[in-house]
Amino acid sequence: MGLKNKLRVVGLTDTGKVREHNEDTIAGDADSGLLVLADGMGGYKAGEVASGLAVKTIVSMVREHMQRENLRAGDAATGLARTSIILRDAIHRANKIIYQTAHTQPQCEGMGTTVVAALFFDNKVTIAHVGDSRLYRAQGGKFERITMDHSLLQELVARGLYSAQEAQRAANKNYVTRALGVEPNVEVEIQEIPVQKGELYMLCSDGLSDMVEDEDIHLTISTFSANLDNVARQLIQLANDNGGRDNISVLMAHVVDAFPARTGMLEKIRKWFS
Repeated sequence: MGLKNKLRVVGLTDTGKVREHNEDTIAGDADSGLLVLADGMGGYKAGEVASGLAVKTIVSMVREHMQRENLRAGDAATGLARTSIILRDAIHRANKIIYQTAHTQPQCEGMGTTVVAALFFDNKVTIAHVGDSRLYRAQGGKFERITMDHSLLQELVARGLYSAQEAQRAANKNYVTRALGVEPNVEVEIQEIPVQKGELYMLCSDGLSDMVEDEDIHLTISTFSANLDNVARQLIQLANDNGGRDNISVLMAHVVDAFPARTGMLEKIRKWFS
């Protein structure tokens, strides 16, 4: 089921004011309900290769499997929806491709990437992430971070050694504890949450979240919410005004209407006689 009339998707990425080239890659497709953002790292342009491979692989695999699989079937072993399994497996595949490339192409040695992805289906969204790229949700007057960073700093916060305010000012905030392409296998964190009409989901790289505090991100969304393109431009401008020390990427999906999955004819007939 296409969601292009149910979701409004806008994305923007910027090199920032310090880096020579952009190692972030984004892809947003309202029709398939898929948003992917990756923040690459590595040697000269190798981070760009890693993030590009991640996004290309995930988008390609998710689209292929969404078209040919029974998406209403769940996974008995994990309790996850079929769409969550599809997204998780696509990220695992991306990890293997990046890892193999890094170990066979000398110019790509040591490369890796974070990833955060959202897949909308049947009034729900699957959120998957590895690393410190984030996903936020805005609903009514509330703004909350849905993902927790896979980073050394987040572990220190979880142990009570840093407060959230101290973490915002910390110098070691970019040390990630998980990334695609670093090891042969990677643990992907998966969440499934219900979606309501009117909600806004925002994916971003740490080039935004490190430069702009959550309160200012929320204020910008609230102020310019009538035009998502303006929201994206203003957020990137804020990050650059605050130093622009990294590449900056933002990818948003506004839920325009509910999107229940269509019920197949065989299922309708079964319900008639049940």
